[in-house]
Amino acid sequence: MTESRSDRRDAQLFAAIIQSAVDGIVVIDARGLIETFNPAAERLFGYAESDVIGRNVSMLMPSPYRDEHDGYLHRYLATGEARIIGRGRDVKGQRRDGTVFPLHLSVGQMSIGGERKFVGTLHDLTAREALQEQLRASEERWRSVIESAVDGIVVIDARGRIEAFNPAAERLFGYGAQELIGRNVNVLMPSPDREQHDGYLARYLREGHARIIGAGREVTGRRADGTTFPLHLAVGEMVLGGQRKFTGILRDLTARVALEKKLSDQAALAQLGEMAAVIAHEVKNPLAGIRGAVQVIGGRLQDASKDGSVIREVIARIDALNGLVQDLLMFARPPKPRPSPLDVSLLIAVTADLLTNDPLLRDIRVDVQGAAPLVLGDAEMLKIVFMNLLLNGAQAMGGRGTLHVSFTRQDHACRIDFADSGPGIPSEIREKIFTPFLTTKVRGSGLGLVTSRRFIEAHRGSLVVDCPEGGGTVATVMLPLAELAGPAEAGLYD
Repeated sequence: MTESRSDRRDAQLFAAIIQSAVDGIVVIDARGLIETFNPAAERLFGYAESDVIGRNVSMLMPSPYRDEHDGYLHRYLATGEARIIGRGRDVKGQRRDGTVFPLHLSVGQMSIGGERKFVGTLHDLTAREALQEQLRASEERWRSVIESAVDGIVVIDARGRIEAFNPAAERLFGYGAQELIGRNVNVLMPSPDREQHDGYLARYLREGHARIIGAGREVTGRRADGTTFPLHLAVGEMVLGGQRKFTGILRDLTARVALEKKLSDQAALAQLGEMAAVIAHEVKNPLAGIRGAVQVIGGRLQDASKDGSVIREVIARIDALNGLVQDLLMFARPPKPRPSPLDVSLLIAVTADLLTNDPLLRDIRVDVQGAAPLVLGDAEMLKIVFMNLLLNGAQAMGGRGTLHVSFTRQDHACRIDFADSGPGIPSEIREKIFTPFLTTKVRGSGLGLVTSRRFIEAHRGSLVVDCPEGGGTVATVMLPLAELAGPAEAGLYD
């Protein structure tokens, strides 16, 4: 009698647990037929217990699991090979209305009255998967933002190791993301920042004193090829999973710095030009008077006399000074181009003939290779430019050798290369060659190159000078093609 009461009490307790459980509980027999289906299972699947008792549990599964379930059960009963019994896994359930939803299923087995039973505990994962999907979508949105950002974005951990490196950063530094993930961010810095960065980071983590975090400043970056360039760097801090991360947003300032330098150079040139114009104006007229007076004195002397020789030397020096004054005036107040279609190969050939008429340059040969496309330019201004470039090359070769001139069509421009075989330009002054009054010649104003560049830029072209590794110097002029000009283009610079 006591044992019977105990059994009844256990049965009632077991039934109460099943009925009050938050998770769905389904009990099946060895044939897969449902024997118990608690209220939580009713809510999960939309079936009443009376609808499912005695039916195969596969009715709660979508295809292909529905068709495969009986085979799994028979194999387990025959072999004892368990795939899910005694453990849990995520599966799919199918409601009465046909909708499929995610479940976590744990299966245990028991024996009652010598018969095997299987108890499935089912937890609805719909809310969890919805949250995971939201997180995935949010992560994907942020990844898209980072991947498509114009500015470089670099994320590092508290030890300075790179964890994220977006495509814009790849383009900035010339590294692929996979080359840098896990490496110290100081690889992107030149000395001395490279050696000092870890100390800055450690001090910030220790003391909280920020020099750049939460703010922005201009720094210098180092590309994969070793070249350096100006950057604006803004650094933010965040905590993910209890770990501190730092996000750097980097913007290339190369173009801005170049523009600022160009504007500064233009302002300095304008100021220098005004000063040069004043000096030239003040010198030009007195110089003409002095030359006239010296000529009068010279006319009273015998040409063969010693005094006559001195007078001729004085006049030569005055003429040289007058040439400098003309250079100053041309530099200070360059003329406006009056462009028209030009055959620059012919113009250069004519200029070369003038050059080689100089007794000191008779051993110079100018090799003009090929014909150039027509360009839009002012013949007189370009003749001055070409004479300057040819003269520089001839003097660099000591008045002996061959100057090579070649033409290449590039997009909407004609490229003209003037190549000499001289010693090249010393590295210490290579970056200063367009500085007014800088010259390496015994004689010369130091205004030829800077004036030439101003003339070419007035034509909406460019002039650059390079020294190849094999020696010599190459001056490259780019001029707009005449064929691309509209009807009004020829008067564009008026």
